[in-house]
Amino acid sequence: MNNPVILVDDDIDFLETLKRRLTNFGFKTVRTEKDPLQVVALFEKGQVFDIAMIDMTMPGMDGIELLETIKNISPRTECIMVTAVNEARVAVECLNKGAYDYLVKPIPQEDLVFAMKRTLERKRLLDILDIEKSKALPQLIHPEPFQPIITRSEKVLRVLKEAELHAASDVPILITGESGTGKELLARAIHTASPRASFPFTPVNMANLSGSLFEAEFFGHTRGAFTGAENGRVGYLEHTDKGTLFLDEIGNLPLEIQGKLLRVLQDGEYLKLGTSSYLTADVRFIAATNEALDKMMAKRLFRKDLYYRIRGGWLHLPPLRERQEDIPLLANTFLQDYRDPDSDEGIEEEAMCLLMEYNYPGNVRELRSIIQSAVNLAQDRPISSQVLPGHLRRRRSTSRCENKSDAAIVSLSQVEKSHILKVYHHTNQNKSQTARLLGIGLNTLRRKLKSYNVE
Repeated sequence: MNNPVILVDDDIDFLETLKRRLTNFGFKTVRTEKDPLQVVALFEKGQVFDIAMIDMTMPGMDGIELLETIKNISPRTECIMVTAVNEARVAVECLNKGAYDYLVKPIPQEDLVFAMKRTLERKRLLDILDIEKSKALPQLIHPEPFQPIITRSEKVLRVLKEAELHAASDVPILITGESGTGKELLARAIHTASPRASFPFTPVNMANLSGSLFEAEFFGHTRGAFTGAENGRVGYLEHTDKGTLFLDEIGNLPLEIQGKLLRVLQDGEYLKLGTSSYLTADVRFIAATNEALDKMMAKRLFRKDLYYRIRGGWLHLPPLRERQEDIPLLANTFLQDYRDPDSDEGIEEEAMCLLMEYNYPGNVRELRSIIQSAVNLAQDRPISSQVLPGHLRRRRSTSRCENKSDAAIVSLSQVEKSHILKVYHHTNQNKSQTARLLGIGLNTLRRKLKSYNVE
């Protein structure tokens, strides 16, 4: 876990012990300070800590005073108070001053782990609320795991930021969206951004699992559990230990199997076929569906208890028709993937206009297929409208790309101008942020704004 933590106590031995325990638990950035005044100086300089664990009794400044100071400077820092005396009055005072939790020395390991997990979960939820309320576009702290997801869309970028926040926890995640929107790609990115990244990511198509097959594949079986089975089988749960299990198309899981899956999600326990002893699974679950689970629950086709169990975090990927600004970016990326590496031929304007105006029922997957086919037909020539599928070419008579190529150029210029100005006003005329969102240079943006008589 990359969440920065600061421990404040005048007992150096206690600090070192606590730091060692948190490091063993998975925290990579733990700082210790014995002087509360030095801690105040760190916060005043802009140092960021997600969690501060503060001793109540220290020379120079007591814990309550330090708590109030930290919350005034950095309201988003969650504070856990530590004391040697268990007094309800003191605990209530700490909570009223803004502390999230209150621990009594000596701190049992299970209490420490539970308190840290709860505090991180609270911070994660508050950060997600901030994303939903904020007009500014959120920035990824660690963008590398999400680089395979190609987008300029504000909607998708907000989803990626929520995904990054969810990745740090173990809560189950439900990803919804139409077929072809990239749900598995997002699930892989979450796994890669999580502390489980070095362990397996296992995708499972739940629609292919029938009753008996589900238990054998999911839980595994011992030698001799089936007639003719000379060797046992490692199930998905055992194979994915400490990793992430991606349950694709979970809306197609038969109702009779949903209860068996719920048991694993609730208790982390399962029975391998051929044994009577329960095994445990340390697995993070990410589920995905293109089905409307709320309608399925109303028809009693999907269990409500399973739904609320898998929806610890909910991420919805919008269809490509709602993120048209991504179409040129995706089309050119796919073109790079499929054309000859030595070729620099691109997509003609009329063809791009047709691509922009299509609704893509198959979403990103369909766009990739269209570009791959067009590259094959173009034979190292530019992608023209003639090599696009017939159902796209037939739209020319009703599209803005019709008749003359000059009309297409004017139309595209207007589309570009409208989009640039829309993003520019969305960022409250912030040129640097606008250029970054559009994927163009700052000088290029300034020239275009000047040509629009906008400064």
